[in-house]
Amino acid sequence: MVQTFFWSPLLFMPAGFALLAYCCKRYFPGSQGSGIPQTMAAMDMTGAEKRSTLLSARIAAGKIFSTLAGLCIGASIGREGPTVQIGASIMHMFYGRGPFQSAETRRILILAGGAAGISAAFNTPLAGIMFAIEELSKKHVFNANSSTLVTVIVSGLISLSLLGNYTYFGSSGASLDWHSGLAAILLCGTVGGLAGGIFSRLLIAGSFSLPRRMAVFVKDRPVLFAALCGLLVAILGVCTHGLIFGTGYEPTRLTLEGRDTLPWYFGLAKLAATLVSSMSGIVGGIFAPSLAVGAGIGDNLADLFPGLATHGAMVMLVMAAYLSGVTRAPVTSFIIMMEMTNSHQMLLPLMAASVIASGASKLVCPTALYHALAKKFSHFGDGDYPMDRHIQETRERNREITSSDATGEYVKEKK
Repeated sequence: MVQTFFWSPLLFMPAGFALLAYCCKRYFPGSQGSGIPQTMAAMDMTGAEKRSTLLSARIAAGKIFSTLAGLCIGASIGREGPTVQIGASIMHMFYGRGPFQSAETRRILILAGGAAGISAAFNTPLAGIMFAIEELSKKHVFNANSSTLVTVIVSGLISLSLLGNYTYFGSSGASLDWHSGLAAILLCGTVGGLAGGIFSRLLIAGSFSLPRRMAVFVKDRPVLFAALCGLLVAILGVCTHGLIFGTGYEPTRLTLEGRDTLPWYFGLAKLAATLVSSMSGIVGGIFAPSLAVGAGIGDNLADLFPGLATHGAMVMLVMAAYLSGVTRAPVTSFIIMMEMTNSHQMLLPLMAASVIASGASKLVCPTALYHALAKKFSHFGDGDYPMDRHIQETRERNREITSSDATGEYVKEKK
């Protein structure tokens, strides 16, 4: 459709975003957004009761359908965040059956399912384990229990049997000497981390710190707000000739392989499209789009500083750094980058850039993104988002002002 009518996204994307937002709110509440914050919130719930407001078969089915539909209409989203919630939902179904009765067992099931989701999404089993340790279990002690390891191994084997032993971005021959490439590591780690921190700060602000009138509008008119977000993404897509649509896999792989250079605006446009897509209320992850943003920024740095390192090395460093800046999970970031590009020779530079990026991101955004967003779902099912209290106070204040004005007019008229 886009190749035939370049302007067609201006029509079908607002309608698609609105439809997906309506379906999520009406039929699959709790499935909105990435899925990782919901999984964290479900792990943090106290007590041994079986909660299905965030993890259930209905949510898993809705997550699969909504993610595929969002990718089909061109939303700037990924599938790895949703697979975490899907995996956690599948494992959560076993809770309350057989030996899976305690609250601790429930957390282990959720942890194993989330790790398996990351493992199967990109064929990156090591990253799945590290994600479970670094992100999902930050508030809980992680034990190298057999349940998590076996679940990740089985999910990886099933993925291999269905899709084969593939590397997501192919094999990269990029390398970087530790001594001569120190300046490149510092530059890429700092720039990628600051950019990732800015994205996290903006997304958190869009979730919790909107102006009161806008917050009320988003709460009362979520479908209309999603349509406006779809229109913004469509405009960005039309202006960039469709480069920012979807996960960004194709342009990222081309620039990693050195077969194509990205336009200077790709990184910024992809960041904006991912931010708007994430704020819209539709289902979708941010891992894959974040890697695309990092590739765009890395391509810019490689052009600005051609003598620091090879093009491929600069792009890979910024990809890992930006993902680390967004997620505040440096170990997961450099491992997932190494596994996705089969670049074991870049292990130490990727590790250093990711750690630097995590520190730089803290300067811009002190709160980790997923842990901040998990607060939106911490009381899900007992009311609604924490922003609702802020909105409710605004409405009550407006009613008081209206009532006092009406009373004043009545008294004046009587006098």
